[in-house]
Amino acid sequence: MTICSNWSAAARHANARDVWEGTTVTAGKRSPRSHYLQRVRPHPRSDKSLSSLRRVGFRLSCLPVLLALLTGLAGCARTALPLESGRETPIAELEPASLAAGEELHVVVTTTVAADLTRAVAGESAQVTSLLPAGVDPHAYEPAPQDVRTVAEADAVFINGLGLEEFLAELLANAGGGAPVVSLSEGIQPRALEDLGLGEEHNGEEAHSVDPHVWLDPVLMITWADNIGEALAALDPSGSSGYRERASALAQSLESLDEWIRLQVEALPPESRLLVTDHDELGYFADRYGFRVIGAVIPGYSSAAEPSAQELADLETRIQSLGVRAIFVDQTVNSQLAERVAEDTGVRLVPLNTHSIGVLGGGMPDYDSLMRYNVEAIVAALSP
Repeated sequence: MTICSNWSAAARHANARDVWEGTTVTAGKRSPRSHYLQRVRPHPRSDKSLSSLRRVGFRLSCLPVLLALLTGLAGCARTALPLESGRETPIAELEPASLAAGEELHVVVTTTVAADLTRAVAGESAQVTSLLPAGVDPHAYEPAPQDVRTVAEADAVFINGLGLEEFLAELLANAGGGAPVVSLSEGIQPRALEDLGLGEEHNGEEAHSVDPHVWLDPVLMITWADNIGEALAALDPSGSSGYRERASALAQSLESLDEWIRLQVEALPPESRLLVTDHDELGYFADRYGFRVIGAVIPGYSSAAEPSAQELADLETRIQSLGVRAIFVDQTVNSQLAERVAEDTGVRLVPLNTHSIGVLGGGMPDYDSLMRYNVEAIVAALSP
């Protein structure tokens, strides 16, 4: 793991070092590029790794070392991948859980948002446990020891899917057991990484990666409601009618939420609907309600990625040239880079609650209140 982390750190910062060394300073003033490269310095371990590579000069005698590094890098890629092994069970193929007489169905759900919607459909007929606690960034979550037992005792595991739960494959392997894994996003057409215009690869994210932030579009959550209802009905046929009735009621409430959001957004002139975020999380929301995503401090779908110095400089240029009014930052992520961009460009930094129910003082106990808070914050920040 040491080889893996050192090598990946060196690779992440190589671009920043190369650009920095080629930057010139004119009349005592640095360009936006050099301005950022002064801040975004290579990690000390990456500096050591790079200097070591330069010293060896890629001599043949160092081939064993390089092969070891490449092997470690391949191992990193494997552990970072979301579930790709077919571990998910299609909802149509679910079988009834083995429940004793009077025993309640126990479903473990990965995120607080998914758990809230699952509870709305489960009602009193099933026990729903959220794996992630409130206020935790799912992109950076590391399972606790008790999570292994929680998953091992579950009758089913409901996930967001679309690569959000990068931690899950190892957790399932450690937990063992045969609980089916159900992707609530089954049937949703995801946004792809190339929609950001980043080309074939960006900071380790491959072009076929997809946007997992489907929950920020209430219309797509109607698909979740249907999937939850059908999954619970298949796992616990005795309660199927109740599950389906509650799923239908949830779908109706989501339709009402969608109508409310449209009314709020209508107050914004189209030219004011410009979004910049901490990472690319509002794409589905923007597509649904007529916003334009100008960019993100971390131009990728995971808050755990790292921007290059050039990307930060380009983002500042776009913010200033287009008259962007605010940068929106989720409360569960590190906002340090976003704060610097906001300071440099003179725009507001506006907190959102996009990834977890129950943060910001606990005033958002459910999905509906979370979405209403975010919409009101966005409309207020972008109003002329």
